Formats: sequence, C-alpha cells, structure tokens
Amino acid sequence: MTIKTLGQLKASGYHSRSIKDELRENLIARLKAKQTSFDGVIGYDETVIPDLYTAILSKHNILLLGLRGQAKTRIARQLINLLDEYIPYVAGSELFDDPLNPISWYARNSIAEKGEETPIAWLHRAERYTEKLATPDVTVADLIGDVDPIKAAALRLPYSDERVIHYGLVPRSHRGIFVINELPDLQARIQVSLFNILQERDIQIRGFKLRLPLDIQFVFTANPEDYTNRGSIVTPLKDRIESQILTHYPKNTTVSKEITHQEARIPKEQTTVIVAHALVKDLIEQIAFEARNSEYVDKKSGVSARLTITAYENLMSTAERRMLINGEKQTSVRISDFLGVIPAITGKIELVYEGEQEGPAKVAHILIGKAIRTLSTRYLPDPEKAKRSKTNNLYAGIIDWFGKGNTLPLSDDLSEKKYAATLRTVPGLEEMIQSLHGKLDQATLLLYMELALHTLAEYSLLSKHNMTNGFEFKDMFNSLFNASMDEEDDERSFDEDRY
Repeated sequence: MTIKTLGQLKASGYHSRSIKDELRENLIARLKAKQTSFDGVIGYDETVIPDLYTAILSKHNILLLGLRGQAKTRIARQLINLLDEYIPYVAGSELFDDPLNPISWYARNSIAEKGEETPIAWLHRAERYTEKLATPDVTVADLIGDVDPIKAAALRLPYSDERVIHYGLVPRSHRGIFVINELPDLQARIQVSLFNILQERDIQIRGFKLRLPLDIQFVFTANPEDYTNRGSIVTPLKDRIESQILTHYPKNTTVSKEITHQEARIPKEQTTVIVAHALVKDLIEQIAFEARNSEYVDKKSGVSARLTITAYENLMSTAERRMLINGEKQTSVRISDFLGVIPAITGKIELVYEGEQEGPAKVAHILIGKAIRTLSTRYLPDPEKAKRSKTNNLYAGIIDWFGKGNTLPLSDDLSEKKYAATLRTVPGLEEMIQSLHGKLDQATLLLYMELALHTLAEYSLLSKHNMTNGFEFKDMFNSLFNASMDEEDDERSFDEDRY
C-alpha cells in the first residue's frame, strides 16, 4: 500500500466504516452484480443463504443452529469474502485500531504524539477472522482479558493503568469477525460475559473503569439445545443474538452427492483406474438418508455429511485394495465393496438403546441393506410385484436355482475374472439383466447382476449371510430350516450336558 501515514490516509479521502456496514455494503454490491458470496455451500440457495443475506443487510449478529455436519463453520469462514481486501490501522496497535477512530491507549497516544506522521499499516481480510471452539475450560480471561502482572512489573506500572491489561480474543477481534463454535459448551457464567459486548458493544475487565467500543461481527454456531445434557445457550444471550438461522441436511440424494464429490479426497491415481457407477454413488448417499430415519439411530444427534464423504473414500479404497491384491490394472466398484464402508458408518452414527443392543456393525449392515432396497427398483423390477405375477416373474428361475440347494459365496477379494464367473453360475441372472437393460458394458452388467441378488435378499426371497470377507446367498426356506435345526441341536446338547 502506498499510504503509510495518517496524513496521507486523510488526504486520500478514506472514510471509516463499521464492520457491519462494510459487510452490508459489500453484499449489496455483490447482489447487484449477481455474484455469489458462499462458494462451495451446497443445498442452501433457497433456505439458509437468503436468511444469511437478510441478517447481514440488517446488520445482525448471527446464530447458526443445526445438527452436526451442516456446513455451519464453512458458512462462517466464508463471511470474510464480504470484507474489504485491506483496511488501514495504526501500526503496532494490538487491537488494529482504526486510525480515524482509535480506542486503545497505544493508538490514542501514538496519534497524540506523532499527529499526521502516525505510521499506518494495512490488514488483509484473512487476518480479520477469529474462531474459538467453546469448551468447558474457556475462561473470561481467554475471551475478554485480564490484568497481566508480568507486564505491570516489566513496565513498572500500577494495576490501575490500562497498559497492564492483556486483551482476550474478543478485543483482539476488533474490526473483524469473531466466531464461537458449539456455543452451548460454554459455561453459563462465561456466556454472561458476552452480554455487554452484544448489546452495548463494550467490555469490562476486572475493576477497570474502561470502555472499549468494540466493532465486531459475531457469529455463533450451535446444535439444538436438546441434543445432549452438555449445556444450553442462556436465554438472555440468545435474546441478544438478533438472527437465528436454522441449517439442515440435504433434501435429496442429488444435492447430497454433489456435496460428497466436492468434499471427498480421492487420490488421482484412484480416479484413473477405478470406475464408480452412478448406482454405487447413489447408494452411498442413500445410506445417510436411511440412517437419519432409522429407529436405531438417535435423530437428535443427526448424521453428518461426513458419513457419506468418508464412506465414499473408503469405498474407492476398498476397490483399490482388491485390485492391487489381484495384480489388476483397473477395476469397477462392486456392491460387495460396501463392506469397506462399515468403519465409516459406525463412527458417524449415535445409536439409541435398540441400536446399542444390535451393535454398530450390524446396524451398519442394516442401513446398507435398506439403501439397496430403496434404490434397487430404479434398475430392477419390484420383487414383491414380480412375485404376485404368475406369468412375468423374472426372478422365478433364479429363486428356483437356490431352492435346489445351491449356494453362491461372493467374497470381496475376487479377481475380475472370478467375480464374473461366480455371478454367471446362477442360471438366468445375466439373461434377466440383458432383457431389462439391453446391451451393457461388462462392469455395469456384473454390477446389476450382483444388485439383483442383494435385492432378492432384502425382499426376503433369498437368504444372505455375512462372511468374514463377503457374502453367501442361499435359499430362504433352507436357511430358516437349517437355523431351526441348529437351535434344536444346541438345546439338545445343553440338556445332555445338564443331565
């Protein structure tokens, strides 16, 4: 910047603006120019973003309220795009004082001593953003400030002198954006310390008769108050936050898929050798939707978008591992590869009592199965309708083959050649897919063939057993009969042991 002194700044015609005015005026300019302000925030164009614009135009402090994984922090961080690229401040000022409106002792004294020759420095908008994660150990001193006895001793100043204050994060955010994430985690007595800042725009430190008219845009993020017993936002603080904006999860799998592919970190070497069909991508997203509606998952906790992101990363890596084991140069994602996404699911869902009884891994299998059932009819006939049809049941030959005692083990480490050969052992399976979809490439054909088996299992027309490294498909009746026999054998053995 060519302006280096207070005199030059005044001569340039510079006018001070509060940060809320700055955000408002820059937003108005962007809206008039039809420019976007929150790049990478997907699915909020008709809900959250308009509410944000309204709050900024109203010069409000903002509370983003929603479950985990709903882009609250991303939104807060993108607010810096609405700031001026650079603003001037009194060089050396701890609070980045406005040269035309200084508030700290240092800035006021510098201008009093040097006048028009007071040095001016320039602050980039990236440096005007401060973020603090609320935790129970946060103190008033951390946020507001405290007397620094070491500074008092070094400068030989009494504790009544303003210069002995060590400012906290909030004063140091003067002329910037200050974000507190997970506000309910902040102890109630600490939340009280924010009252004055939000209402009167000043701070009080210990016994000082000090008024610092801070200029700060506050953004708070929080989960709904009834999420857990960890805490809540005290009512007077909530009352002082002018705009409360509710965030939400994606409304459909199309939006969810767009978020996943934007955020997933897929190595370039995977994308060049692994093909992921639209079906498996949709299945990944559907798992999250099934989880949010599952009786086993705590709805108050929510299911983060991070589930689908990490699940997709794991899915690609599972296919890559199989490819490397078999010494192949390329492969396609299979439904059996979904065994690899279970670790991504179990860590992202909070189970209710019924879910804990089932166990996280079993719940993950259930969610995958429900996702398959939901999406399968986009590609295949509805098995229930086909079963009721006496003349056009495309699944009849497949089910009859398993009814003769045949089984189909399908491990997750099969080479491409063995995978194709294994699926083709089921008579009529390939012909059924071809009759429905016509000519398909090899990978898609095999994927739909495997989907058909999983679909029949989800509709209880086949039995599917989880193996250590894959699945085994059997006839449903024989499986039930064998299971009953095993239970009787166990009971007989138990009785013999007793007597």
